[in-house]
Amino acid sequence: MTAENGSHAALTIPERGRGVAVWRQIADQLERAIGQRQYEPGEQLPTEMALAAEFGVNRHTVRRALAVLDEAGLIHVEQGRGSFVRELMVDYRLGVRTRFSRNLFDQQLAPSSELLRAAHGVADRTIATRLGIPVGAAVEVVEMLGYADGQRITLGTHFLSSKRFPGFAGRYRELNSITLAFRSFGLTDYRRAVSHVVARLPEPEEARLLRIRATRPLLVTEAVNVDLEGRPVEFCIARFVSDRVRLVVESGTTDE
Repeated sequence: MTAENGSHAALTIPERGRGVAVWRQIADQLERAIGQRQYEPGEQLPTEMALAAEFGVNRHTVRRALAVLDEAGLIHVEQGRGSFVRELMVDYRLGVRTRFSRNLFDQQLAPSSELLRAAHGVADRTIATRLGIPVGAAVEVVEMLGYADGQRITLGTHFLSSKRFPGFAGRYRELNSITLAFRSFGLTDYRRAVSHVVARLPEPEEARLLRIRATRPLLVTEAVNVDLEGRPVEFCIARFVSDRVRLVVESGTTDE
């Protein structure tokens, strides 16, 4: 959380002679600031020199405080770059029934999403092959950002046949849930048929939407979901921020 003028809340000069080491007081203040989101996950902390000046101490004292935060897993120090607030790591299971919300709820994380696009499009060769429809056929397109505890972890684009699910994009806009939108069409269950996983650097628009540097790799899954008769119902491309998400493939997993 930042002040309205864009600067961080002021830190307090430690009190000497109060029975608590100065470096510990500094570590406690920074820990509170991180916990209160005055410094966001992934954000760089001020330099050792800047912190030393603000706290009125030498750099050795600041360095000891930062080492404590590093050991506690609150920050990570990159040689030559500085100290950064550590981001959460999500174990995202790829199973027979992979559901975004359930994956996060199982880890006591709060899921949320932000709709970017709900529109109509046409199937290119890849989409047509995955959905088993002709090239050029009408498709529903839903694109969204996925959050875990307020952090952006994934950018997903979903494609569905407009012939089978007419108006699905609009239905999703109303219900804000892929599963609920499917149910509104009478599809009460579906499963993952196949997932392909690759690692690559983000495209400029992906980096902008996920708010990451262009040098941070993505884990990209291309998945096909099918109904219980084995007919394709959805093709999804999901881009996960690789240092926020671990993809866990569990044979026989059924995430209800």
